[in-house]
Amino acid sequence: MNVGRVVSSNSRLVCRGCSRRLTPAVRRSYSATAAPAQDIYDVVCVGGGPAGLSLLTALRANPVTANLRVALVEAQDLSKVAAFSLPPTQYSNRCSSLTPSSAQFLNEIGAWSHMQRDRIQAFQEMQVWDGVTGARIQFDWQHRGAGAVGDTLAYMTENLNTTSGLLKRLQELGGVTIMDKSRVEGITLGEESEDLDLSGWPVVHLAGGKSLAARLLVGADGANSPVRAFAGIEARGWDYNRHGVVATLELEGEGWGGAHTKTAYQRFLPTGPVAMLPMPGRYATLVWSTTPENAAVLKALPAQDFLALVNAAFRLPPVDVAYMHAQTGGGQQEELAWRTQHTPFDAHAVPQAAVAVQDGSVASFPLKLRHADTYIGERVALVGDAAHTIHPLAGQGLNQGQGDIQSLARTIQYAVEHGQDLGTQMALEPYNSERYAANNVVLGVCDKLHKLYSVESGPLVPLRSLGLRAVNGLSALKGFLMDQASGTGAKVF
Repeated sequence: MNVGRVVSSNSRLVCRGCSRRLTPAVRRSYSATAAPAQDIYDVVCVGGGPAGLSLLTALRANPVTANLRVALVEAQDLSKVAAFSLPPTQYSNRCSSLTPSSAQFLNEIGAWSHMQRDRIQAFQEMQVWDGVTGARIQFDWQHRGAGAVGDTLAYMTENLNTTSGLLKRLQELGGVTIMDKSRVEGITLGEESEDLDLSGWPVVHLAGGKSLAARLLVGADGANSPVRAFAGIEARGWDYNRHGVVATLELEGEGWGGAHTKTAYQRFLPTGPVAMLPMPGRYATLVWSTTPENAAVLKALPAQDFLALVNAAFRLPPVDVAYMHAQTGGGQQEELAWRTQHTPFDAHAVPQAAVAVQDGSVASFPLKLRHADTYIGERVALVGDAAHTIHPLAGQGLNQGQGDIQSLARTIQYAVEHGQDLGTQMALEPYNSERYAANNVVLGVCDKLHKLYSVESGPLVPLRSLGLRAVNGLSALKGFLMDQASGTGAKVF
């Protein structure tokens, strides 16, 4: 994919009069006929991950906003992402769960059909339990509210599958200037000249010397967002002193429910939750939140000892798992075999045993919570990880970003329909007010769950188990929680 390539040459975009003289009246015009003489855009998005690609796809797919002049800036080579392809026996270790709401949005903007459907796995049940007390809660489609459609709780897919599908849809739509392999060197405010008034507009300066002026600059550029830094927006939070260990695993079978009833599993250990999430066939993705020391041990172990510790994490008491982590000389496989003979557990209440780990798939990343003070500034909007980063225990990170995109796309549509300048802070306020409170609640809930289940002893342990069992026994409450997590329930925030 060539740097600076315009996917479509006949797009009716930013006012070409803007190339000569920007006046308040002209600024609210979103189409013209003359060829562009300057790199001036209605929307410039920095970041070509799922959030940034979803936004541009949504804008191009909507007839109301399809004539906006839009550009994407991304440091990676997106041609490699678009050409994503792996054998059916291999999966990327960076996977995400998509709620039915997120999947429906991807379908509405035309990206779902471009994803490799044989690499997407729906699951219908989820088992969550306390590693200390054994208290358990089961989520399945039968407990969902009346508005839920189908029996799917969520879909597991590789992040590369999502971004590849979005890129293919963008190429199909056309009309987007894609500048990949382009590093942002700086962002400044534009200036007024004799022929052009860009004062107050963000100007993105790229490493190759190119500059892009934006009516609206969107930061979809991750937790260390240069766009957020340019806007002077603080992101507050803390590090968890935990790492997320990921890996692609092969199980001994397709799951206890077979190919058509898949189950996700998550166990809360004192060091952090460990989750086994189903992928197609006999494959699964592991997400294990643990201490940096334990993460280092896991990454250094031979395959068979690594698998032994993974299987132990779902079957043995936390003290036994901790002991196996402390075995610096190996031998975890033999230790697991001995301890499982003396530890009663229901084999069908835990995932099937992992029998192989994909070469090169074991990796880790630090976990942190961050929340920007606001998602908007004058001619700036933040989405996805640039606005918030969350603990992965609920699988809500990508879905929060997709929720941001849906809201921001609606906000931009409203501004265009009503002749507003879509980059002003006033025009962007509906997006901020809708998403900030909702995301803040989810961030807070996940943070409190992490802290609640990090406690190994004391009165809090029986109390949390009592609460978990109570929720499991209240079908209506459990259904409400499931609908909120899946994005299909009534909005309460």
